[in-house]
Amino acid sequence: MNKPLMAKATAVWLVDNTTLSFKQIADFCGMHELEVQGIADGDVAVGVKGFDPVASNQLDVSEIEKGQKDPRHKLKLKRNPAAEGEEKRRGPRYTPLSKRQDRPAAILWLVKFHPELADSQIAKLVGTTKPTIASIRDRTHWNIQNIQPIDPVALGLCRQSELDAAVQKAAKRKAVEGGAMTDDERRKLLSTETSLAMSDEPRLPSSIAGLENFSLTRDEESEAQNDKLDADSFFNLPEADDDEDEDH
Repeated sequence: MNKPLMAKATAVWLVDNTTLSFKQIADFCGMHELEVQGIADGDVAVGVKGFDPVASNQLDVSEIEKGQKDPRHKLKLKRNPAAEGEEKRRGPRYTPLSKRQDRPAAILWLVKFHPELADSQIAKLVGTTKPTIASIRDRTHWNIQNIQPIDPVALGLCRQSELDAAVQKAAKRKAVEGGAMTDDERRKLLSTETSLAMSDEPRLPSSIAGLENFSLTRDEESEAQNDKLDADSFFNLPEADDDEDEDH
């Protein structure tokens, strides 16, 4: 076991209660550095309650102090027998009756904050069916107006390690398919080195859309035509008759 129990909740606690760098927390919790930054900004792990790794005997206070003094120090996870065997689960998932009414809220949270997850992954995490997931994606669920997104880990429908494994699997699939094109997808799915190496797509303001081929340069033909123009040609004045001038 190379990650603490409830890795994302542990990261939330470390962000709120220590001055460790994002990279230190990410390495300790097995997460992406930008995901930890998202936790600090309030964009990731919304509603997740912090989990104290010191109280759960997973991290020593001395390790935190060393890490705060030296940004290059890597936190060492203490051996926790309770964490052994957490990564593997066999057999179909059973959702207790008392938690089944929470599944729509968990599905909406996964669809909103992890759109890269496939329906089969969400069904496995929450213990639901694909038609239910599709109805929430399409907002055709009969109770969609009253559903609020809630982290399935906080609801107890899945473990943090299972959610992290599903997200990492989806990230690898996206990288192979070449589907991570937006900045948001880069932060969620790609490594820091890959994300920073990719160039941003050029964007034009909507007010000048359609003027991509507009040019301010003057070609030789237009310059030659402009040289032939004079003031009289603009007003199309008729030539004056000498007899009329004498009469007036």
